[in-house]
Amino acid sequence: MKKATKRIAVSLLMSAIIGASGAQAAEWSKDALRGENGQPLTEMTTLAGNGGLGSADGAGASASFRMPGGLAVLKDGTVLVSDTRNQLIRKLSQGAVSTFAGAAYKQDGKGFPVGALLDGKSDASLFNEPQGLAADANGNVYVADSGNHAIRKIDPAGQVSTVAGSGLLGRKDGKGKDAMFYRPTDVAVAADGTLYVADSLNHAIRSISPSGEVKTLNALSSRVAELFPGQVSPAGDFADGDLKSAKFNEPTALVLDAKGNLIVSDSGNQRIRYIDLQQGKVTTLAGGGQAATNKELHVQGGFADGSASDARFNFPLGLALTEEGGLVIADSQNHAIRYLLDGQVRTIAGASGRITGNADGIEGSAALHRPMDVGVRADGSILVADAYNNKLREVSLYRLPDGLPKDGAVKVVVDRQQIAFEAQPEIVNGRTMVPIRAITEALDYKVTFDDAARAVQLAKDGQTIELYIGKTGIKRTVPGQEATVKPTDVEPYISRNLTFVPVRFFAEEIGMDVQWDEATRTAIVRSKTKLSK
Repeated sequence: MKKATKRIAVSLLMSAIIGASGAQAAEWSKDALRGENGQPLTEMTTLAGNGGLGSADGAGASASFRMPGGLAVLKDGTVLVSDTRNQLIRKLSQGAVSTFAGAAYKQDGKGFPVGALLDGKSDASLFNEPQGLAADANGNVYVADSGNHAIRKIDPAGQVSTVAGSGLLGRKDGKGKDAMFYRPTDVAVAADGTLYVADSLNHAIRSISPSGEVKTLNALSSRVAELFPGQVSPAGDFADGDLKSAKFNEPTALVLDAKGNLIVSDSGNQRIRYIDLQQGKVTTLAGGGQAATNKELHVQGGFADGSASDARFNFPLGLALTEEGGLVIADSQNHAIRYLLDGQVRTIAGASGRITGNADGIEGSAALHRPMDVGVRADGSILVADAYNNKLREVSLYRLPDGLPKDGAVKVVVDRQQIAFEAQPEIVNGRTMVPIRAITEALDYKVTFDDAARAVQLAKDGQTIELYIGKTGIKRTVPGQEATVKPTDVEPYISRNLTFVPVRFFAEEIGMDVQWDEATRTAIVRSKTKLSK
């Protein structure tokens, strides 16, 4: 099949999994403000977690986590979080974090919580490195209890039970506790009560019937990888086609689409796969690459946006669907959140590949560290379990301020505040020119004028930006560094006794992002980051 045909096929397949369009669909497509590169303008903030290791309950930064690894958004808006290394299931409701299930058992020699397997009331039950979460229509919550190699259930009365698995690792079909798993990392629940399990280190997709019968759906891998001379390890494999003969490599996350079919993060293959359960077929939605037959456990990771077939991931984990049928992906080792829609992959939060950090901010200036799961709220915002930063983050679309006049006048917005000018901003040679005093006051810069040099100087925190009336160019001076001069294609000028300067040049020079929204004729000036504490 030619590459163009493949792209069309992927786009058609993504269209086929679209559910009913609603408020979220409008948010992430038609109504999204977009930058000059076509990317949606987004911003990431921290909802909960102070970044330190702990299990403190409370609101916002007063709460603490220990590697949050799974998310589930319930019908009432409550968010459940698998606090993996705390061996707990936590709850975020109305901005406050509390413990939903699990209890402190004991600590190891390093002071870390130790997991165990114990059913019972939620506040007396025990988990062992819980990860993926799913909820059914009856209010039951299912947990991929990874370290216990088991699937657990928390019913609406707060009773915890084991659905399948005995606590011992293995690979065995059977009923309930007779079945065996090896590090299951996610679970999805179908409308008929069937559970699907990403049995990661068995490289298998398993099903659990409502009566508790566990079955393996795909072919198991026989591949081994030579890690060191003379030392080999079982490894996953790759094959699309009939489900019974398809192969996976450490599948880690699942989501059911509107048609009841499965989307899988096939992490070791660096792919997003699609299982048509009705047809019994497996295809690749996005990603690619090939593992050396006997040398590598995983396909080599990469980073690339673009068409689904050309896109590259680095150990993609958690998945979530938006109402428009787009797929949100926690691209864990690229430390980024990706979005697959209509056969195209875009990065909506995080830097471009393998750059870790801990900063709230816009698009590529936001920084994450090993995001492990994602969820979509009713308003369309995206939740992120930022595991190694021990935080729960939120990605939302940037919005212009309410009440922005819908006229043809040129406007300037700094973050979410429209700036009031003494005179109307103007467009000169395609550049937005603004009276300097109002914009610099909004950015907390002090303005001075050098009449002899016909220069305008903007100063803050020891840094000086200098522009010249009637001349192009902009000079930046930072203490202890050599001054830099950059060219510009428009000159500041004086009109109506006001000094007009190009908003883009000096805003970018002081480290801000500038975008132009033609629909509202607005220059949007945004702070790139707000460091998380």
